[in-house]
Amino acid sequence: MPRPIQARIDLAAIRHNYGVAKAHAARSGGAARAWAVVKADAYGHGLMRAARALAGVADGFALLDVEAAVTLRDAGFRQPILLLEGFFDRPDLEACAAYGLTPAVHRLDQLRMIRDAALPARLPIYVKFNTGMNRLGFLAEEVAALRRELAETAPFLASVTLMTHFATADDAHGVDWQLERFRRMTAGWDLPASLANSAAILRHPHTAGDWVRPGIVLYGGSPFADESAASFGLRPVMTLTSRVLAVQEIGPGERVGYGGTFAASRPMRIGVVACGYADGYPRHAPSGTPIQVAGARTATVGRVSMDMLTCDLTDIPQAGVGSEVVLWGDGLPADEVAAAAGTISYELFCALARRVPVVEAGSGG
Repeated sequence: MPRPIQARIDLAAIRHNYGVAKAHAARSGGAARAWAVVKADAYGHGLMRAARALAGVADGFALLDVEAAVTLRDAGFRQPILLLEGFFDRPDLEACAAYGLTPAVHRLDQLRMIRDAALPARLPIYVKFNTGMNRLGFLAEEVAALRRELAETAPFLASVTLMTHFATADDAHGVDWQLERFRRMTAGWDLPASLANSAAILRHPHTAGDWVRPGIVLYGGSPFADESAASFGLRPVMTLTSRVLAVQEIGPGERVGYGGTFAASRPMRIGVVACGYADGYPRHAPSGTPIQVAGARTATVGRVSMDMLTCDLTDIPQAGVGSEVVLWGDGLPADEVAAAAGTISYELFCALARRVPVVEAGSGG
């Protein structure tokens, strides 16, 4: 018998969540198209699995790696593909032309590389502006030089779209301070724009522009600490489940797990679950992290180990060896588990280990 842990991926939920993102983006009255962001192996859900789920639905795919983009092309996906970090060298640039990819450009030397490459086809590009995130993008003092470089590169370009990335769309600072910088930096350019990430799509629909870039919302996570994914109509995509391997009866004062970090204050039933940090469950998740056993909410106790964790079954008399456990997903939002562990659901999804079997549910196309 295989170890009982598995991750179930609901393909229909990905399609549903993509539709939710498009509907929210349309609240401003526009008709923005949406890049389905499938970087990091579709946030741990599987690149090809997510792409198949969105086949015939997604306006385009956005990711980081040229190799992953080529994989999509070789599999027959003809939608636009955006490389969010652009190209790094001449072979990357040649692959963009050969496979019809759209790279982000965030340095002047990248435009010079395009001119020098003698590519067989004109290239669509996204020009990225640094409006406050301070990672990638052109600064305000570089705009004049950028305009000159773009004018020289124009014969080699199929299209130009302007973009930026919001740093605080998910909190009280909002996006208007960055939006104003973007408007000043791009004044006089009548070009399409891509601005909104997941948080901006849901909370700031006026930033929708021509293309939005939903990421975490596709996978049923909320970008906000104070609003649940369900409140936006999003559905969980990944449900991580396992089963109880054993039950221990302990008395007051007895400790559980490595380091004895949890001590019982009363007689307790402790469930041992086949899931640990080698499966991708966060080792730093403290006692009290929510978990679902036999359909009932309870909490973890003690330190997470490599292959197992423990939880409180004292008030769940129906739970025992073989009872199903939901670590996160359907019935137990990943955002709640992540918050208890001091992280975000993005990290939980991306950390899912290769040794965890993945099964698909729902219709992918």
